[in-house]
Amino acid sequence: MTTRFLVLDVGTTGLRAAIVDDRLQIEHFEYRANPPSIPFDGLVEFDAVQLGELALDAARAAHAHVDAPVDAVGITNQRASTILWDRATGRPVGPGIGWQDLRTITECIVAKAEHGWTVAPNQSITKLAWLLQNTPDLAGRDLCFGTIDSWIAWMLTDGSLHVSDGTNMSTTTTGMRVADGSDWADDRLDHYGIERHLLPRVVDSAGIVGRATALPGSPPIAALCGDQQASLIGQACVRPGVAKLTLGTGGMLDLVTGREAPTEIRRNPAGTYALPTWQLDGDLMWGAEGIMLSAGTNIDWLRDDLELIETSAASHDVASSCRDSGGVVYVPALLGLGTPTWDYGARGTLLGLTRGTQRTHIVRSVLEGIAHRSADMVDAAVADTGVTIDTVRLDGGMSQNPTLVQALADAIGVPIEVSPTTEATTRGAAFLAGLGIGVWNSVGDVSALWDPAVSTVPDPGADRTANRARWSDALDRAGQWHPDLSALDF
Repeated sequence: MTTRFLVLDVGTTGLRAAIVDDRLQIEHFEYRANPPSIPFDGLVEFDAVQLGELALDAARAAHAHVDAPVDAVGITNQRASTILWDRATGRPVGPGIGWQDLRTITECIVAKAEHGWTVAPNQSITKLAWLLQNTPDLAGRDLCFGTIDSWIAWMLTDGSLHVSDGTNMSTTTTGMRVADGSDWADDRLDHYGIERHLLPRVVDSAGIVGRATALPGSPPIAALCGDQQASLIGQACVRPGVAKLTLGTGGMLDLVTGREAPTEIRRNPAGTYALPTWQLDGDLMWGAEGIMLSAGTNIDWLRDDLELIETSAASHDVASSCRDSGGVVYVPALLGLGTPTWDYGARGTLLGLTRGTQRTHIVRSVLEGIAHRSADMVDAAVADTGVTIDTVRLDGGMSQNPTLVQALADAIGVPIEVSPTTEATTRGAAFLAGLGIGVWNSVGDVSALWDPAVSTVPDPGADRTANRARWSDALDRAGQWHPDLSALDF
């Protein structure tokens, strides 16, 4: 008898409710667009009530496609977006603040200068402090803070559950936990005026935490997990040496390192971050994460602004029509550079143009630039963790571009295995839900369910050493365009 899971996967611009079977095959999904609002430059907000209603609508619509209640529910989500609501009324007291929001950048700079704390504006702690300080009439009210997973769990249980898991409540995501993730960081909470009773109960990433009474049959909620960690599990990257790369609007590289926890709250020397990959039986498994600030954004630029391609998919057709980029090198730094250099003042750079440069060369150089930035993250992860990466597994919208996949293999120098679905996050959350109700016995069981759509090896004729050296030179030239921004360090 087939076991089925309902997964709610909440992203930055929309959400998906999917029915997933016990082979991690997606049988049906519902999508609801929910882009954030940007009232002013640097501010990113969303309507949490609308988000919750859309999630319930999508979940019920997906559930209608199965004959019986699903066996378990899994929740996965964009991390660090912040909601503050009234426990009695169940209503938010202010706007939801998106993870991209930069309104607290000054507070982060002050924290570094006065306390030596590494607090980034994408983390939850300063967002929550801003809501507490700038929302009127909060005195005497019983408030709840949560990230998206907390809010969705609250909605699914009709307000009876206020929880989050160890991946969403990590120091990397919230800035509120001690380095090893074992408890809240009281010094930071005190500094920002955050009382413990506001905070969710931290639970395992897999395990029954409550019943989704808002859904038919009240199935158990058996998984909560941040999106990148769910993608890691969904692609069976559960041993050191196998990394996952998600290329969508931006790019995220993640890998498992083991049970050894960090002892300091800081960015690693080569530009990655330590983060928990899952929590089971109260214990955290650890890994490292690298971040590319713009990946698919560069394809949007080619399509919408330069009008060199008609569709995003056409980037493959155009780029594959030439053998190479004709010496053109593009650095995809439209929003600055993340791992390893973390230069917010860097900017996109196109080098090596000649009179013979054609549209095809430019398009190909953009894909190759994204591949080289991915290789930078792999190199940084190896340097920071000491783990040799022998395979990279790829998901996200850009995983469907064969030219990019080959460029990745050539730049990184290891095989690239493409996920059978662009939404590996959904697969990971479904697996965790199954683990939570006993369908599987351990995280390692997911390896038997991995079946890549494509496996691509490096081109033996590619001169990786020369190509990486040229890339390194271009990267240097792209940096420090805006010195004030380049000086920022979070």
